[in-house]
Amino acid sequence: MRKRFADGKVSLPYKRFLGYEKGSDGLPSIVEDEADIVRIIYRLFLYGKSPNYIASALTDAGFPTPGGKAKWRPNVIISILTNEKFRGDAKLQKRFTEDFLTKKQRINNGEIPMWHVQNSHPAIIDAEMFDLVQYEMRLRKSTKRWSNGAHPFSGKVFCRCGRPFGPKTWHSTDVYRRTVWQCNDKYAKGGTPCPSPHLTEEQMKVAFLTAFNARLNNKAEIFEAYDEVLRILTDNSVLDAEAAELQSECDVVTGLVKKIVQENASAPLDQNDYNARYNALIQRYETATARLVEIDGERLERNAKRANITRFLKILMKQEKLITEFDDELWYTTADSITVFPDGRLKVTFRDDSDIEVSSEIWKAA
Repeated sequence: MRKRFADGKVSLPYKRFLGYEKGSDGLPSIVEDEADIVRIIYRLFLYGKSPNYIASALTDAGFPTPGGKAKWRPNVIISILTNEKFRGDAKLQKRFTEDFLTKKQRINNGEIPMWHVQNSHPAIIDAEMFDLVQYEMRLRKSTKRWSNGAHPFSGKVFCRCGRPFGPKTWHSTDVYRRTVWQCNDKYAKGGTPCPSPHLTEEQMKVAFLTAFNARLNNKAEIFEAYDEVLRILTDNSVLDAEAAELQSECDVVTGLVKKIVQENASAPLDQNDYNARYNALIQRYETATARLVEIDGERLERNAKRANITRFLKILMKQEKLITEFDDELWYTTADSITVFPDGRLKVTFRDDSDIEVSSEIWKAA
């Protein structure tokens, strides 16, 4: 099996793996009907939906799980969103059998070789979208920004105080019934009411359209400004060089650890001296691997920023005239959030990290 891994030969558990079947050449081949479900999962996640929401949506739509069951689970969604095989790559020997008698398996943290085979089979998700999803996954875990709501603005509108805006129904039992969005701490018990104004759905749509059209009016300048930014984000040579040095350090330290363990096993050393040397080597190894993890995170962040900018520029390039009607797809693919200030200003932040402020006079007129 390890010989197959070293040769880069990829095999999948096809009966429980969505989107692929064993092809005539023995390699994974795409099953389009199932691949569409995978693409829906990735698209919904980038739209801001949580694994819980996506699982419920797929269950309600009647799509079968990879195991052929009717009900989807959030952990299945997460496994699909984080599996590199959907981008056409394969990490081989991510787990290994620790004890051949008990068949107990454990995650491979470097104890034995692991291979990363790029472009090993056809990709269902392009590399750009896959990297975006991995970055979004990390970001949401750290900020806890998950949305289970079906509404486009759920989990995307925030008060200046940091709390999210949520829908509230006014006059629920009479003819003046309407829904507004306000800070979830608007009337916090025992505290001062939040001064940020409430908004209607139409007012938020107007704010987004105003901000997007402002970007559209300056798209020539935006294209020119991003040329250099994209070039810098594409150049990972410094990170690659540092990662190579750190990997070399890990290999050297691993060899030294094996050597000192063998020496102690054949002719017991002074245990105080042995423990001091052993612990020093382990500290070197852990320091190097921790930095390697940081470098992977930096690469992922750079790739995500580049992908967000590229996708945003493609949308601007296609748009020939100003937008007059709110479009869910445009909102999901270009906007990151709206921040509401106490003085009535709204700040629309786009996925390329740029932002536009919209004055209260504009959205209040809606």
